[in-house]
Formats: sequence, structure tokens, C-alpha cells
Amino acid sequence: MKTIFVINPAAGNGKSLAKWNRFKKGLAFPYEALLTEYPGHATDMVRNLHSIEEPCLIIGFGGDGTLREIIAGAAGAANIVVGSVSAGSGNDFGRGFYSFRDGRDIGRFIGNPVFSKEDLGEIKSPAPFRFVSSSGIGFDAEISVLVNRSAAKKMLNRIGAGKLVYLMYVVRTLVGFGKFGLTVRHGGTETVYRDVWFATVSNQPYFGGGMKISPKSRTDDGLLELTVVHGISRLKLLLVFGTVFTGSHTKFKEVVQMSGESFLLTADREVYRHVDGDAAGRTSAGQEVEYAISEDYWKAANKGKKEDEQ
Repeated sequence: MKTIFVINPAAGNGKSLAKWNRFKKGLAFPYEALLTEYPGHATDMVRNLHSIEEPCLIIGFGGDGTLREIIAGAAGAANIVVGSVSAGSGNDFGRGFYSFRDGRDIGRFIGNPVFSKEDLGEIKSPAPFRFVSSSGIGFDAEISVLVNRSAAKKMLNRIGAGKLVYLMYVVRTLVGFGKFGLTVRHGGTETVYRDVWFATVSNQPYFGGGMKISPKSRTDDGLLELTVVHGISRLKLLLVFGTVFTGSHTKFKEVVQMSGESFLLTADREVYRHVDGDAAGRTSAGQEVEYAISEDYWKAANKGKKEDEQ
């Protein structure tokens, strides 16, 4: 099995390259190493491998954005399997999918490759964006944009307290955020939610650096889960966020969850949008946007179960 590492030197606030230099000393098998140079570069590199005839293991060495780019490039490829080594700051990908621990772990996989077919989410309009873990609009997306721009994120990551920056911006954004109305079309029904804080579409349980926003999400069931938080006071929203790490927020009546192959969402004002924690532009007021399972699947390195490989 051909093995290629795709390394994002900017991941983990620039610490991933030093981590890679340490990690590669434990590799006892042939491999290639490619460094990304710009946003979207990983997607371009992996797409160029679609015609490869031999089985190929692509290992993303970076954060959630790096893995999203790699998987977007690998989706639909016959002979590409994607694995990961967590080297970012949030690393929600490694919570929902198997992540290699060290070179020996990778070597064992190469000797006995086991993989599973996994779903891929997609924003179908107006411009296509693919997501692996989650995508959303509103409060959480605005926080994601602010966190990724924050100097505090870099500082806290240096002292191993990176998760605190998300909570810092929850409190900061809480004060000035303007709630919105949201129309959801799903399964032949239309529901209008008032005073919405955010709506998140999930393919796996985790987002925001370990928050278990969608406990029942599975990565291979052909379904996405929509979570809408609405009609809740600012003070109570803080309480809800405090319970997201355990998944017990679903007990609140203001938290609505549903499953489906697709959702059509329309906000009544312009709102931020994210894919896997990275900014993905804004949704305009009155613009209907479809979130759905992509027609393409991808193959994930999997140590827990044996799936049909055909």
C-alpha cells in the first residue's frame, strides 16, 4: 500500500511541522511527504491521485480543516483510503473517526488494512462546500470566525489551554448577537423557528473542540442531524453550552434535533456560516440553502470494525 502524508505546516498555530519532524522518526516503512502551501492545496493534491491504480493511504497531518480538504479531494476515489494524525487545535475529526497514534500503529494498518465507507456532508447552494464533521449558521459560526481570527487562540494553544478560547468567545458573542428567524424544510414539512441562536448540521457527534453537539450522529448511516437552538435566554444559553460537552443539552426544550438526508434552511437575516469550524462565507437573508449527504462517499482507515469494501 502506497503511503502519503499530507502535512499542513500552519496547523496547530504553526506547531504541526515541528510535531511532524518528531513523528517521522518513528516511521519504519516507505512513504512520501507533501506539505500544503495554501488553502485548498490538499484538495488539489489528492484529486490528482484519483487515477492511481495501487491502494493508497493518505494520512492527513494537521487539524480539522486539513482533513476536510483531503477528504473533499479523496471522495469517490476507488483506491484511496484516508487516515489522520491529530496535529491541529480542535481535532474534532479524531474524536469522530479513527486517528493513528504513532508509526507502529500505521505500520500495523498497512499490514492489515481495514476501512469503512463514510458519509460526506455538502452545502449544495449557492456555492458548493463539503464538510466532514459539521456545518452551521448563526451563533456558533460567528464564534468560529472570531476564534480563528483571535490572537488569544494562539496564546492559549501555546500553554495547552486552547479549548478556553472557544468558551471566551461564547461569552463575548453572547452579549451582542442578534437572534434570527429560521425556516426549515425537511421530509415534506416546513417549520418556522423564532429567536434562533444557531443551527448546526452534523455528520458526527463533535464540534467546537470536543463539544458533543449531536450525540446520536453516525458517520456511515446516510443521514445528517440538524440541531436548532431557539427561544432561549442569554443566561440559559450559557447553561446549555455547559452541558454540550456531555451531550445532555438535548434535554432542554429549546434544543430541537432531527435526522434526514437533507435539510433546506432559510434565515431571515444575513448570518455567518462555517464548515468544520472554518469560515464558509455568509448566508443572505431569505436565501434557501440545502445541506445534504453528498453522492460521493470516502474511505476511512478504521481499526474498530470491518466494513464491506466493495
